[in-house]
Amino acid sequence: MTSAPRIATYFHVHLVSDSTGETLNAMARAVCTQFNDVLPIEHIYALVRSQRQMDRALEEIAGAPGVVMHTIMNAMLRQALEEGCRSLDIPCIAALDPVMMAMSRYLGAPISSRVGAQHVLDNDYFNRMEALNYAIGHDDGQLGQDLEKADVVLVGVSRTSKTPTCIYLAHRGIRAANVPLIPGSPPPPALLNLKNTLVVGLIASPDRLVQIRRNRLLSLKENRETSYTDIETVRAEIIEARRLFERLDWPVIDVSRRSVEETAASIMNLLSGGRPQVEVLG
Repeated sequence: MTSAPRIATYFHVHLVSDSTGETLNAMARAVCTQFNDVLPIEHIYALVRSQRQMDRALEEIAGAPGVVMHTIMNAMLRQALEEGCRSLDIPCIAALDPVMMAMSRYLGAPISSRVGAQHVLDNDYFNRMEALNYAIGHDDGQLGQDLEKADVVLVGVSRTSKTPTCIYLAHRGIRAANVPLIPGSPPPPALLNLKNTLVVGLIASPDRLVQIRRNRLLSLKENRETSYTDIETVRAEIIEARRLFERLDWPVIDVSRRSVEETAASIMNLLSGGRPQVEVLG
């Protein structure tokens, strides 16, 4: 006898931040995913920096009791929030406290609650948005005339995760552009003439690329056999790409068995002065 499916539990989670709230939102979602059949109803209060804003947040919290998470640094506002939650008999969690306390003990340094620190977070947010706009505007070789403004340019044949890696890097505030290598066509001069911009070559095993390309064509309801998915043609593309990367002395990352996050981590290591370990293609 099959048991009836469990009904999901909905609950309110109030996220109170004196900055953009992105960090708090990511933390709350990461925690909630660890519980089965739990669906949070998120209420986000960003840029809470005055008593009036805090009072308004507490009114809404009282109207939909649940869990409160916050990253409030101002002592007076923090006290107002915690006392308000106590009076409502609901949990109030200072999300960054455990990390900050551990870091403070390790460094032997006091925790700063200066307002200027919050402006740094805001500037970081706008830098990420600018990097994201750059990545979108320079996807797949678009607007290639100003590649020198990029922190990194990713180069590779079709379906080597160039676009998702650029978007991931943009969310870290890194300006990333990508240029595709098209069979039978030389790389654009703007790419070859770069002097002070990091260029990274992305490669993958021919078998993996064929699989990804076929899945891509199927998603477009295209099932004809073409040179795009021919194993020998793809192998020739990869060989030509490797020759280009070696000739120009560009670092190379094999993405065959890497997630986008792992590829991005290798690129960030390169930007900080390291060099990735290149895997040998099978």
